[in-house]
Order: sequence, then structure tokens, then C-alpha cells
Amino acid sequence: MQDPEYVKGAFARIADNYVITNHVLSLGTDILWRKKVAQIVKAWNPTSLLDIATGTGDLALEFQKVLSECSVTGSDFCAEMLAYATSRGVQKTLEADALNLPFDDNSYDVVTVAFGLRNMADWERALEEMLRVLKPGGHLLILDFSVPANLLRSPYIFYLDNVLPHLAGFLTQQPDAYHYLSGSIQKFPSGKRMERLIASQGFKSPNSIPLSCGISSIYTAQKPT
Repeated sequence: MQDPEYVKGAFARIADNYVITNHVLSLGTDILWRKKVAQIVKAWNPTSLLDIATGTGDLALEFQKVLSECSVTGSDFCAEMLAYATSRGVQKTLEADALNLPFDDNSYDVVTVAFGLRNMADWERALEEMLRVLKPGGHLLILDFSVPANLLRSPYIFYLDNVLPHLAGFLTQQPDAYHYLSGSIQKFPSGKRMERLIASQGFKSPNSIPLSCGISSIYTAQKPT
């Protein structure tokens, strides 16, 4: 679990360079991951969607492109990130803590969170809130980094520990934020462990989809009807 004040401060400091740094560090694959997420969500035909921890709005903007009949709201607890998201064209944003969402029960067809659950102080509480604001039968989708369970595991951990912080620190002038990122990825549950965590908070049919040989994963589940 994470220190919310540290996380908020770290993301506030890197907000202006966050988008380009992500693209560089992932060699552009984060763009493809979000496009895949948008196509999965499109198949669910939602009319209302909440993107939690929307950050600088990358995923919310992708949803706005492909979900023409859906009302997309982006929420985040970092005002600096939300301001950047708004300036990029995210139409509806709200500063909100994911552990205490200011939305009524059964409000959204879909709730998404990309690279955000890992940074929250209480994963279980966050999932409980996501379940609460989803409509019965609504869909949850989580996109986040994971550690490969294959031959890439060791070189990937080396990259996280020794390359990513220095490269990202050069791009943002905030190396401590990316030392934190490396540790958070390695501690975060993935695969079947994440499926069990999601199910333990009341969701049904949790499923995991590894991306790019397992360096990130999509998790989906539904709220029971």
C-alpha cells in the first residue's frame, strides 16, 4: 500500500512531463495498451463511464474518441494532473479520492483505472468503492504494470531497478518519483493474485489479459446483478 501524500506530491511534480515520459519509457506501447482497453470497453456499449485516477487524461481521451454515445468522467486526487487533463480536452473531470468517491451508488455502466490502483493507499477499499458506484451488471477494467512470469522477469526487474529511474529522472528531473514507481510495480499483485483480490471485494468473473509478454496486464470483472 502507498503513502497518499507522497504519491500526490510526486505526481504533482511530474505532471507536465508525465505523458511524454510514459511514451518514451514504454517505447510507445502504452498507447497500444490504451487502444486495446478502449476496444474492450466499446464492446460493452456503455452510456456512462468513470475513469478513476485519470491522471493527464490519456485513457479518458481515448474513450472520448471511440465511445461517441458515452458520458466519460475522469477523476483524480491530484489537481495538477486534472488541470493538465482538462487542457488536453478531457470534457468532464472531478477532483476526488478513489477511496471515498463522491458519486451515488449504481451510477456508472463502466469503471476503469489505468496505472492508478497500484498507487492507492488501500487496494481493497478502492475496489469496494468501484463496486459501489457501478450499476448492477456493470463492468470493471483495470490496466496496470505487472512483472512477467517468464524469461523476461529478471531483465525486466533489472530495467525497473537500474534503467527506468535514471532515464525518467533525466526526462522529468524527479528521479525519486521513478524509484518509487519501480518498487510499486514489483509489490503489486498480478495475474491470478489480482483476480483473487478483485473477487474478494464482491466482483464476479475476474479475468486477466497479459500484454507485451506480461509487462502490463488488463483485468476485467463484473458487478453481480
